[in-house]
Amino acid sequence: MKILIIEDEPKTGDYLRQGLSEAGFTTDLMRNGADGLHAALTGDHDLIVLDVMLPGLSGWQVLESLRSAQRDLPVLFLTARDQVEDRVRGLELGADDYLVKPFAFAELLARIRTLLRRGRNGSEATVLCLGGLELDLLRRRVTRDGQRIDLT
Repeated sequence: MKILIIEDEPKTGDYLRQGLSEAGFTTDLMRNGADGLHAALTGDHDLIVLDVMLPGLSGWQVLESLRSAQRDLPVLFLTARDQVEDRVRGLELGADDYLVKPFAFAELLARIRTLLRRGRNGSEATVLCLGGLELDLLRRRVTRDGQRIDLT
């Protein structure tokens, strides 16, 4: 499974990338809203972890643009914005979950796995994983350590 992290704070971004990689995910890390939006629109990600306060485009703007472009992949806001109004705004804009910093990595990982398992339409997971090998039954795609393997 491939996760796009859009986080401008270097320590947090690197921590997320390392932790998610150790948990078996392939990750891409973008450090501003514009690059993150471009990666989300053109990449092949299964989930986005998105900060709100980003240089250039805010996380709110990134999510609005994604939903306007009909990109319906799961988005989890991970942000220091902890007011109820912020959480409600994020969810109403189309985020699937909202976690406030500081956070426990185990909780973040559980939330990510839940979103991936649930998918967008409530169906069971269609990706089989064994070590670095992933078989996506729905997309009919195989990857090893994040690299696509062409099958004939």
